[in-house]
Amino acid sequence: MARFEETDRRLIGLTLIVKLGVLLAGALAYVIFTNGTISWPHGALELWSRWDAPHYLDLVVFGYRGADAGDLVGPNGYRSIYPGDLPLYIVFFPLFPWLATIVNAALNDPLVSAFVVATAASLFVAPLMYRLVRHDEGPTVAMRSAWFLLIFPTAYFLHIPYTEALFMALVLGSFLAARTERWWLAGLLGGLAAMTRVNGLILIPALAAEAAWQWLQRPPEERRLRPEWLAIGLVGVGFGVYLGLNQVVYGDALTFMRIQNEHWFKSLAPPWQGIASVWGWISNKNPDTALMIGWMELLFIGIGLAGTVHAAFRLRPFMFAWMAGNWILFVSTSFVMSVPRYSLTLFPLFVSLGLLAERRWVLVTLSAVSLAAMAYFAGRFAVGWWAF
Repeated sequence: MARFEETDRRLIGLTLIVKLGVLLAGALAYVIFTNGTISWPHGALELWSRWDAPHYLDLVVFGYRGADAGDLVGPNGYRSIYPGDLPLYIVFFPLFPWLATIVNAALNDPLVSAFVVATAASLFVAPLMYRLVRHDEGPTVAMRSAWFLLIFPTAYFLHIPYTEALFMALVLGSFLAARTERWWLAGLLGGLAAMTRVNGLILIPALAAEAAWQWLQRPPEERRLRPEWLAIGLVGVGFGVYLGLNQVVYGDALTFMRIQNEHWFKSLAPPWQGIASVWGWISNKNPDTALMIGWMELLFIGIGLAGTVHAAFRLRPFMFAWMAGNWILFVSTSFVMSVPRYSLTLFPLFVSLGLLAERRWVLVTLSAVSLAAMAYFAGRFAVGWWAF
């Protein structure tokens, strides 16, 4: 399975088709709902520079800074999209903007550079998903799992300047390496994932669960501790790089937690408190706010919980560990938001869907609902309406 296979070409082609569809759907929604015009191709990319994306672009040009007077000017007259806010951006993990910075050294266009990194990473996601699932399920289930990942309602984040594509490629690569007992590669990719998103830390218990399962599957006389399992600690090293960045920029390795609390109103809290906060939004007088920050958040919390329960009984232990750890992390905050986007990283959920869609009518129905939801959410995002 190490070689480049026909399924890889098919899935890369499918990824490109979905990517084109996302970009066209966003452009069409923008023209229809704003009566605006788009300059191609750069103007079509600018539609996706919203919410987190501009922060990454500023980091690509100016890097992490402990102070920002708001008067910074970069190459070609680039100015901060949110002048004076650079000291807050330590909450954004560094690997994605660092890679985009390298690309930007050649392209001198931070938006295009961020798209290049996200696009390159996105081409690995579906093939890695297929290969990982193929170790435990048949090719049809593996292909359906990759398909459901590509058309998940928030899968448009794989194709825009966000961290989702890079993170998913690293996580799936790490688990695939562990499944094939290449533990140092698993640890290295896991460490890079922990430099991309905080939930990369969930790789530690999940990879440990895979190591324990492999140990249990061996005959008693062959069970032994393997020094390669120490590679799981590289995940912590990756997170340590991020803490070191906090220390260098601010003199405090935990600055990101303070800024998350003070400016994004997010701090660790019991899951029931986080879920209760979602109920508060459902009663909001603004119907759109109630829908997007209330009902949609609650719906995807429920979907994640259902997927976690299914993983506990049907899937390999590392998948359950990944699902459970991430779900708890998503809801263990005082201000629950963006769970639909975060749910894209719950890849065992797509294995569950791949198993569920054995009958053709189920496959068609789930695909239609998911594609319609993705088109709706992607259109909202491109127009500038909140979409996670």
